[in-house]
Amino acid sequence: MAVSFERGRLELPVSIRERIQAAKTASVLTGSGVSAESGVPTFRGADGVWSKYDWRVLATREGFRKDPRLVWEWYQLRQIEIAKAKPNAAHETIADMERHFGSFAVLTQNIDGLHARAGSKRIVELHGNIWRMRCERDGTVITTDEPVKKIPPLCQCGAILRPDVVWFGEQLPETAAKEASEVARTSDVMFVVGTSAVVYPAAALPIIAKNSGGLVVEVNTEPTDISAHADLSVIGRAGEVMPVLWQLIA
Repeated sequence: MAVSFERGRLELPVSIRERIQAAKTASVLTGSGVSAESGVPTFRGADGVWSKYDWRVLATREGFRKDPRLVWEWYQLRQIEIAKAKPNAAHETIADMERHFGSFAVLTQNIDGLHARAGSKRIVELHGNIWRMRCERDGTVITTDEPVKKIPPLCQCGAILRPDVVWFGEQLPETAAKEASEVARTSDVMFVVGTSAVVYPAAALPIIAKNSGGLVVEVNTEPTDISAHADLSVIGRAGEVMPVLWQLIA
């Protein structure tokens, strides 16, 4: 079922509301559409980051090995940009939802850390986090809360640290992938918010939830491949829809 969000109003079917209210376990899968409303540019689409920059140079292991300084200069600029962003109403609503369910998790494709800043506790970062760096020589992981100053940053072992994000051609972190799949399989309800649902394996998570008997509620500015599988698909901006949707439920 697809419904439009117009003038701040949303008609929520009684059967959907009752199933969400009765749910014991819930999850939210988020994509770049959520952070875009905080001013963080999306990666894909006509105005996305990859329409302006070459991902082969800046987001592959080969590109990093060829010119780590260039890659880190770009990620430093991204960190500076993201540091200015603030969690929006969608982030804040999702954080508030966590208190309602016995088990709740945020599964996010975003690397900006805004869910944590909004107050969410259990966050599965499928594509990593731009505020972490890791050493591929000795496994050291370093977390920072400000843009890197020294470029390229070095590990204590002397090796160059890399951004702890998933690049093109790389697998999702095994621990995160397994946890996300288990969360999807056991979710009584999954909210799919601000994602185009074209990047796998993350895009498969709502299907896992649906096939496991869960309710799937989608919120996006346009229909996606998930829309046909969702029990409810709301067309609208996440920061506008989520507070109203949650108010109707809680």
